[in-house]
Amino acid sequence: MKDLNLLITITRRSDENEFESFFAGCGLPVILSAPCDGTTNSQTLSLLGIERTDKAVYFSAATGDEVRRVMKKLRKEMYIELPDRGISVAVPLRSVGGASALAYLTHSEINERRDDPMESEFELIVAIANNDTTDIVMDAARSAGASGGTVLHTKGTASAEHGKFFGISIAEAREMIFIVTPSAKRQAIMKAIMQGAGADTPANAYVFSMPISACAGFASPDEADPGNAD
Repeated sequence: MKDLNLLITITRRSDENEFESFFAGCGLPVILSAPCDGTTNSQTLSLLGIERTDKAVYFSAATGDEVRRVMKKLRKEMYIELPDRGISVAVPLRSVGGASALAYLTHSEINERRDDPMESEFELIVAIANNDTTDIVMDAARSAGASGGTVLHTKGTASAEHGKFFGISIAEAREMIFIVTPSAKRQAIMKAIMQGAGADTPANAYVFSMPISACAGFASPDEADPGNAD
């Protein structure tokens, strides 16, 4: 496969115009943007002295070189390492259907990706659950060490005659929950979700994970100082 990634950036919805202008200035089109919500529980919010904020998520396609360039600019120009500013992760794409789609997604030369297995420090866990059951999923995930997540409210597009997938009607409203976690915690978090929010629970969730090739927005407070950005 070519060296192409899905760049997922999550920020405060109040910063939406600022980040859209940023991506345009980088020459990186936003393929899709959507409103979403944070999953921090009220107790954590109280301890941190912050309020729940509405979020926005942006999906873009980027080559490896573009990812590295944009991640650096996100740190230096958008201060994404500051608390509650946002996060950005790049997920490698295995394949793209058709030359015209590939040309639409990228405007620069794409290098062949190496065949070596990629070792990733972080992974993106995606859980798809029944509507209004995010708390069940996140309670299970937190029991295994997850720190938080972002939820998108979605609806399947399958017609009724296609029935159900693993017992789930994919034409109904669903919640898609993104959890970024250190790779070492991935297995435990996924197991906890399957046990605490799986098929035998009201959430009826199913879960999968993807490696992250690059990320920004996960710095410690000391590293979050804009003056320390690389």
